[in-house]
Amino acid sequence: MHERTLALAGLVQALAQVRRVADTGQANAAILTTAMDSVFRIDASSPADVYGGIEALRPGLTLLRDYFGNQARDEQLPRLALAVLQLERRFVREDAMAERVQAGIRAQSGEALRLGSSHPDVLATLGSLYSETLSHLRPRVLVQGNPHYLGQATVVSEVRAILLAAVRSAVLWRQLGGSLWDLVLRRRDMLAAIQGHLG
Repeated sequence: MHERTLALAGLVQALAQVRRVADTGQANAAILTTAMDSVFRIDASSPADVYGGIEALRPGLTLLRDYFGNQARDEQLPRLALAVLQLERRFVREDAMAERVQAGIRAQSGEALRLGSSHPDVLATLGSLYSETLSHLRPRVLVQGNPHYLGQATVVSEVRAILLAAVRSAVLWRQLGGSLWDLVLRRRDMLAAIQGHLG
Protein backbone atom coordinates (compact mmCIF):
# COMPACT_ATOMS: atom_id res chain seq x y z
CA MET A 1 0.00 0.00 0.00
CA HIS A 2 2.83 2.41 0.85
CA GLU A 3 4.49 2.07 -2.56
CA ARG A 4 1.13 2.11 -4.32
CA THR A 5 0.30 5.51 -2.85
CA LEU A 6 3.53 6.92 -4.33
CA ALA A 7 2.38 6.00 -7.83
CA LEU A 8 -1.03 7.57 -7.15
CA ALA A 9 0.68 10.69 -5.80
CA GLY A 10 2.75 10.85 -9.00
CA LEU A 11 -0.47 10.61 -11.01
CA VAL A 12 -2.36 13.40 -9.23
CA GLN A 13 0.75 15.58 -9.01
CA ALA A 14 1.16 15.39 -12.79
CA LEU A 15 -2.53 16.08 -13.36
CA ALA A 16 -2.44 19.12 -11.06
CA GLN A 17 0.23 20.48 -13.41
CA VAL A 18 -1.96 19.69 -16.41
CA ARG A 19 -4.67 21.80 -14.77
CA ARG A 20 -2.21 24.59 -13.95
CA VAL A 21 -0.75 24.72 -17.47
CA ALA A 22 -4.24 24.67 -19.05
CA ASP A 23 -5.36 27.55 -16.79
CA THR A 24 -2.23 29.72 -16.70
CA GLY A 25 0.09 28.56 -19.48
CA GLN A 26 2.83 27.96 -16.88
CA ALA A 27 3.99 24.87 -15.01
CA ASN A 28 5.86 24.69 -11.72
CA ALA A 29 9.36 23.92 -13.03
CA ALA A 30 10.39 21.49 -10.28
CA ILE A 31 7.12 19.53 -10.38
CA LEU A 32 7.20 19.42 -14.17
CA THR A 33 10.73 17.98 -14.06
CA THR A 34 9.67 15.31 -11.54
CA ALA A 35 6.81 14.27 -13.84
CA MET A 36 8.88 14.22 -17.03
CA ASP A 37 11.86 12.48 -15.41
CA SER A 38 9.49 9.68 -14.38
CA VAL A 39 8.64 9.02 -18.03
CA PHE A 40 12.27 8.19 -18.79
CA ARG A 41 12.94 6.13 -15.65
CA ILE A 42 11.49 2.97 -17.16
CA ASP A 43 13.89 0.64 -15.34
CA ALA A 44 13.97 2.35 -11.92
CA SER A 45 14.68 0.00 -9.01
CA SER A 46 11.82 1.23 -6.80
CA PRO A 47 8.67 3.38 -7.06
CA ALA A 48 10.37 6.16 -5.08
CA ASP A 49 13.28 6.14 -7.56
CA VAL A 50 10.87 6.66 -10.46
CA TYR A 51 10.19 10.13 -9.06
CA GLY A 52 13.63 10.92 -7.67
CA GLY A 53 12.67 10.29 -4.04
CA ILE A 54 9.58 10.59 -1.85
CA GLU A 55 10.22 14.27 -1.09
CA ALA A 56 9.64 15.12 -4.76
CA LEU A 57 6.11 13.72 -4.38
CA ARG A 58 5.13 15.88 -1.40
CA PRO A 59 2.72 18.07 -3.45
CA GLY A 60 0.95 14.97 -4.81
CA LEU A 61 0.81 13.29 -1.42
CA THR A 62 -0.70 16.46 0.04
CA LEU A 63 -3.35 16.51 -2.72
CA LEU A 64 -4.18 12.87 -1.96
CA ARG A 65 -4.39 13.52 1.77
CA ASP A 66 -6.86 16.33 1.11
CA TYR A 67 -8.89 14.13 -1.24
CA PHE A 68 -9.14 11.15 1.11
CA GLY A 69 -9.81 13.56 3.98
CA ASN A 70 -12.69 15.11 1.98
CA GLN A 71 -10.92 18.47 1.75
CA ALA A 72 -10.17 18.48 -1.99
CA ARG A 73 -10.29 21.95 -3.52
CA ASP A 74 -10.24 21.10 -7.23
CA GLU A 75 -13.32 19.17 -8.39
CA GLN A 76 -11.80 18.58 -11.83
CA LEU A 77 -8.77 16.72 -10.50
CA PRO A 78 -10.53 13.49 -9.33
CA ARG A 79 -12.40 13.35 -12.66
CA LEU A 80 -9.17 13.71 -14.59
CA ALA A 81 -7.50 11.03 -12.46
CA LEU A 82 -10.38 8.63 -13.08
CA ALA A 83 -10.22 9.29 -16.83
CA VAL A 84 -6.45 8.58 -16.87
CA LEU A 85 -6.89 5.36 -14.86
CA GLN A 86 -9.54 4.21 -17.35
CA LEU A 87 -7.32 5.22 -20.29
CA GLU A 88 -4.46 3.18 -18.84
CA ARG A 89 -6.67 0.07 -18.85
CA ARG A 90 -7.29 0.50 -22.60
CA PHE A 91 -3.67 1.35 -23.29
CA VAL A 92 -2.11 -1.77 -21.74
CA ARG A 93 -4.38 -3.98 -23.88
CA GLU A 94 -3.03 -2.37 -27.06
CA ASP A 95 0.30 -4.16 -27.41
CA ALA A 96 1.37 -2.41 -30.61
CA MET A 97 0.60 1.01 -29.16
CA ALA A 98 2.38 0.26 -25.89
CA GLU A 99 5.47 -0.81 -27.84
CA ARG A 100 5.31 2.31 -29.98
CA VAL A 101 5.09 4.57 -26.94
CA GLN A 102 7.97 2.81 -25.22
CA ALA A 103 10.09 2.99 -28.38
CA GLY A 104 9.29 6.69 -28.72
CA ILE A 105 10.33 7.36 -25.12
CA ARG A 106 13.57 5.40 -25.52
CA ALA A 107 14.35 7.24 -28.75
CA GLN A 108 13.99 10.56 -26.93
CA SER A 109 15.93 9.58 -23.80
CA GLY A 110 19.31 10.80 -25.11
CA GLU A 111 17.83 14.21 -25.90
CA ALA A 112 16.18 14.34 -22.48
CA LEU A 113 19.53 13.56 -20.86
CA ARG A 114 21.27 16.27 -22.88
CA LEU A 115 18.69 19.06 -22.65
CA GLY A 116 16.67 18.05 -19.58
CA SER A 117 13.39 16.12 -19.56
CA SER A 118 11.29 19.31 -19.35
CA HIS A 119 13.02 21.13 -22.24
CA PRO A 120 10.46 22.49 -24.75
CA ASP A 121 11.87 20.29 -27.56
CA VAL A 122 11.48 17.16 -25.43
CA LEU A 123 7.96 18.19 -24.36
CA ALA A 124 7.03 18.81 -28.00
CA THR A 125 8.22 15.35 -29.06
CA LEU A 126 6.47 13.59 -26.18
CA GLY A 127 3.33 15.66 -26.79
CA SER A 128 3.32 14.46 -30.42
CA LEU A 129 3.84 10.87 -29.26
CA TYR A 130 0.79 11.15 -26.99
CA SER A 131 -1.24 12.76 -29.78
CA GLU A 132 -0.37 9.99 -32.25
CA THR A 133 -1.12 7.15 -29.82
CA LEU A 134 -3.00 7.53 -26.55
CA SER A 135 -5.24 10.38 -27.71
CA HIS A 136 -6.95 7.94 -30.11
CA LEU A 137 -8.16 5.71 -27.26
CA ARG A 138 -11.49 6.12 -25.48
CA PRO A 139 -12.36 7.59 -23.10
CA ARG A 140 -10.41 10.65 -24.20
CA VAL A 141 -8.96 12.70 -21.38
CA LEU A 142 -10.64 16.08 -21.74
CA VAL A 143 -8.70 18.96 -20.21
CA GLN A 144 -10.56 22.17 -19.45
CA GLY A 145 -8.77 25.48 -19.04
CA ASN A 146 -8.24 28.97 -20.42
CA PRO A 147 -9.00 28.98 -24.19
CA HIS A 148 -6.24 31.58 -24.67
CA TYR A 149 -3.60 29.10 -23.52
CA LEU A 150 -5.23 25.96 -24.91
CA GLY A 151 -5.10 27.64 -28.33
CA GLN A 152 -1.29 27.72 -28.21
CA ALA A 153 0.56 24.78 -29.76
CA THR A 154 3.36 24.83 -27.15
CA VAL A 155 0.87 24.70 -24.28
CA VAL A 156 -1.07 21.85 -25.90
CA SER A 157 2.19 19.92 -26.39
CA GLU A 158 3.12 20.46 -22.76
CA VAL A 159 -0.30 19.30 -21.55
CA ARG A 160 -0.06 16.15 -23.67
CA ALA A 161 3.48 15.42 -22.49
CA ILE A 162 2.41 15.72 -18.84
CA LEU A 163 -0.58 13.47 -19.55
CA LEU A 164 1.93 10.90 -20.79
CA ALA A 165 3.67 11.19 -17.40
CA ALA A 166 0.31 10.73 -15.68
CA VAL A 167 -0.30 7.53 -17.66
CA ARG A 168 3.20 6.36 -16.67
CA SER A 169 2.15 6.71 -13.02
CA ALA A 170 -1.17 4.95 -13.72
CA VAL A 171 0.72 1.99 -15.24
CA LEU A 172 2.98 1.86 -12.18
CA TRP A 173 -0.05 2.02 -9.86
CA ARG A 174 -1.55 -1.04 -11.56
CA GLN A 175 1.79 -2.87 -11.55
CA LEU A 176 1.93 -2.37 -7.77
CA GLY A 177 -1.54 -3.93 -7.39
CA GLY A 178 -3.61 -0.76 -7.34
CA SER A 179 -7.23 -0.79 -8.48
CA LEU A 180 -10.20 1.55 -8.48
CA TRP A 181 -11.59 -0.43 -5.53
CA ASP A 182 -8.74 0.95 -3.40
CA LEU A 183 -10.12 4.45 -3.95
CA VAL A 184 -13.56 3.38 -2.79
CA LEU A 185 -13.04 0.64 -0.20
CA ARG A 186 -9.57 1.27 1.22
CA ARG A 187 -9.62 5.01 1.77
CA ARG A 188 -8.58 4.71 5.42
CA ASP A 189 -5.60 2.48 4.54
CA MET A 190 -4.62 4.83 1.75
CA LEU A 191 -4.83 7.87 4.03
CA ALA A 192 -2.69 6.15 6.69
CA ALA A 193 -0.03 5.30 4.09
CA ILE A 194 -0.07 8.85 2.72
CA GLN A 195 0.31 10.38 6.17
CA GLY A 196 3.16 7.95 6.83
CA HIS A 197 4.99 9.33 3.78
CA LEU A 198 4.27 12.94 4.73
CA GLY A 199 5.56 12.34 8.26
